[in-house]
Amino acid sequence: MPASLVEARDIRKRFGATEVLRGVDFSVQVGEVHALLGGNGAGKSTLIKIITGVLPRDGGELLIDGRPRAIAEAQPVAAHLVAVVHQEMALLPHLTVAENIALPQRRHALAWIAAAASRDKALQALTLIDADFAQQALERPVSQLSLHERQLVEIARTLASGARLLLLDEPTANLTAAESQRLFDVLRRLVSRQSIGVVFVSHRMREIREIADVCSILRNGTTVVDRARLVRLSDAEIVERMGQGDAVRSLHRRSSAALSARDAQAALRLAHAELNLEIAPGSIVGLAGAPAGPSQLIDQLVGAPGRAAHWRVTRGAVELDTRDPQRALACGVGYVSGDRANKGVLHALPIVDNLMASRRVLERRFWVARSEVPDSQALIDGLAVQGTAWQLPATLSGGTQQKLLVARWTRLKPAVLVLEEPTRGVDIGTKREIYAQIRELASRGTTVIWWSTEAVELVEVCDCVLAFDPDGRPTRVLQRDDISEERLADATGMAA
Repeated sequence: MPASLVEARDIRKRFGATEVLRGVDFSVQVGEVHALLGGNGAGKSTLIKIITGVLPRDGGELLIDGRPRAIAEAQPVAAHLVAVVHQEMALLPHLTVAENIALPQRRHALAWIAAAASRDKALQALTLIDADFAQQALERPVSQLSLHERQLVEIARTLASGARLLLLDEPTANLTAAESQRLFDVLRRLVSRQSIGVVFVSHRMREIREIADVCSILRNGTTVVDRARLVRLSDAEIVERMGQGDAVRSLHRRSSAALSARDAQAALRLAHAELNLEIAPGSIVGLAGAPAGPSQLIDQLVGAPGRAAHWRVTRGAVELDTRDPQRALACGVGYVSGDRANKGVLHALPIVDNLMASRRVLERRFWVARSEVPDSQALIDGLAVQGTAWQLPATLSGGTQQKLLVARWTRLKPAVLVLEEPTRGVDIGTKREIYAQIRELASRGTTVIWWSTEAVELVEVCDCVLAFDPDGRPTRVLQRDDISEERLADATGMAA
């Protein structure tokens, strides 16, 4: 029987009056990819923080590499044996690949003297992952790498530190289908040759089945499935155990915007050298393909600094002035960034300030108006969020924070709302709620521009999809009845 790298038994954790973990069992063995599943708020992040020593547990037993660990000693032990690769990568862009890989080992000034030895160790770790990439990328600044390449550097850094258990949190959220496949090839090779284990956290069922051997499912802070072979569970059984069967069934209710009834004079028009697209108010328009094309259009719509003007954007007969974010907002263009942590949530400010931020910018106002607190509380209650307007966002799950970012635009009723991966890293139930928010906005005339790397999501939600090729050129517009994963793959040149 393979050795266990981590065994967590009856783990408990409380934050104030809230019991987040109520007796979790979880174990990972050498040579396996283990899917950790559960809805937002199920306790996955808290469990990972306890295993890695970031948080102390309140009860239960934790064994790392077969040895029981007291609460006080968990952190230094975990720092050597367990490593997390997060969605938001922690590399220093101005340093080279070799310097980033060696950084955790350089704990004091004298360590920098051993630069040659550090470089050799970095090369060895990166070669285990991709020998060709190691040879050509070692001295390149991280800022010049793609997201996929940066992820490989993160994994190499964990191997160089001696970690034997890798915890990957939504590792494919920002990757194309081809990049995801390359990552899976790396993970398979590592678990088979390097005597390590991998914990894979994802909400994408197809990927889970492709890469993982076993799964454990958390629900409301307890383990409801412990080390089950994935081949023995259907997708329906998994989501039922997560407590989200109703949510999955509701995903198949398609958008029903009555496009023909919209006022053509208010249509949004996107003109490019390759094609022209006219969009009726209330439409949900998907953007599909490699990031180059969608990000170029989004930058122009929202007035991102330094963007190139490849598109002409008009509404009716008026060209929209989107030279900067302030002008774009004044033209009625709202925006929810795909970078929730750095460009979305205002972490130091309470929920009321987060919900009212866009309104204040539009009104050129910086103080809290009397109506904002009841308005914010009504939005919170309408989203079935347990909290008050004066709480900090950190008290909420990532999925709930994402719902609040979309709700920021509810009362403003923008003419256009641009969304970057609004359901990235959220569970099926939260996806359903975000879909409902978006459909409600569209039903009131807002044109939604939705970039998603999940083809199945575009199929489910969108009235039409604008596809881009790998070089960023728009190739085709697929109307509702023509949208399928296979046609999207053909139009974008990317695997479905």
